[in-house]
Amino acid sequence: MKGSERERTMEICDYEERFHDEVIDLVLGIQNGEYDLGFTLAEQPDLADIQTTFADGGFWVALDEGRVVGCIGLQRKGSQEGVLKKFFVDGSLRGKRVGLSLYEKLEAFCRAEGITAVVLDTPRVATRSHAFYEKAGFREISADELPFPYEYPDRDCLLFLKTFD
Repeated sequence: MKGSERERTMEICDYEERFHDEVIDLVLGIQNGEYDLGFTLAEQPDLADIQTTFADGGFWVALDEGRVVGCIGLQRKGSQEGVLKKFFVDGSLRGKRVGLSLYEKLEAFCRAEGITAVVLDTPRVATRSHAFYEKAGFREISADELPFPYEYPDRDCLLFLKTFD
């Protein structure tokens, strides 16, 4: 590891409105630049209004030297269930514990809040993400196996479920 990498300050913190534009740039850049999904901000009201959408759950950002390099959110669905949303990490920092740190923050929140099931939808082309989810204990499910009603963009995505003891 180079000296400059060792000195970097990475932190996971609660979302604040001042991060809004950077989060949008990160998410749309990955969705459309890496995966060519063609998503717009208008199609993602959760991204347009993060504070309201995630008010009963949580939304966290990873900062590297003060710059947003990752994000993850949880929307609550009832008292014990939730949806993992907007889990993105800058391509240059994948595999460097940023995603794991974000996920650990979300999992700790779920356990503290008594959330017993979390679902997510992810594009079929995001195979690296699928491997991460499976390693974290998620299993792929069909729409018939969803534990609660959940609308998701039907753009060739996969559904995953994790239950907490």
